[in-house]
Amino acid sequence: MQLLKEKNTLVTGATRGIGRGIALAYAQNGANVAFTYLSSDEKARALEQELMAFGIKAKGYKSDAADFKAAEELVNQVVSEFGSIDVLVNNAGITRDTLLMRMSEQQWDEVMNANLKSVFNLTKAVTKPMLKAKAGSIINMSSVVGVKGNAGQSNYAASKAGIIGFTKSIALELGSRNIRCNAIAPGFIETEMTAVLDEKTVQAWRDGIPLKRGGTTEDIANACLFLGSSMSAYITGQCIHVCGGMLT
Repeated sequence: MQLLKEKNTLVTGATRGIGRGIALAYAQNGANVAFTYLSSDEKARALEQELMAFGIKAKGYKSDAADFKAAEELVNQVVSEFGSIDVLVNNAGITRDTLLMRMSEQQWDEVMNANLKSVFNLTKAVTKPMLKAKAGSIINMSSVVGVKGNAGQSNYAASKAGIIGFTKSIALELGSRNIRCNAIAPGFIETEMTAVLDEKTVQAWRDGIPLKRGGTTEDIANACLFLGSSMSAYITGQCIHVCGGMLT
């Protein structure tokens, strides 16, 4: 069963980690996938080929989601080339971790722009075609850190908490037009970024999680697949924790 058969989707920050997992899950389930990336053209072209192997249309766009005009241009391009945007996944984000006393204004601004302003930019841009279609699903990537906070990540936590408030507000604004907006809050997800960490530290994190393991990109992609499909047709304004119970 292909949950997103012939749906046109846009995933930001998709050449690695969680974004890449989402793009692959969407392609496997019949969706055409437009995705953004910031740096590696080579990785983007490789991902295009990998996605198209599932028999769908795929295209990467070099675009900075934190740039308001670039986001608007991106959406116009995707709609022109794909015909519509049925699902938007706001996944792009960065970290600039440090204690508040050492945090520079630049570190604060970079994280807020990349993580929170980008969600505003893309959501605002995609609203017009979704309103015209009277349908759509917007999925915003938050974090358990946005719910519970974390020392050394005040900028990241603030941006991810802001995403949850933004998500709930957009759900209220657009629900009457059959446009849904939800958030996903991943917990400790094991990606290439965590692979470089000390194994003892990683194992200690795993031991503190009720399910006794770190999450995978597939765990997040599956939640994203559910929220993008008609299986979640009566779900909007929610933040789903995908964290193995670490916030329970």
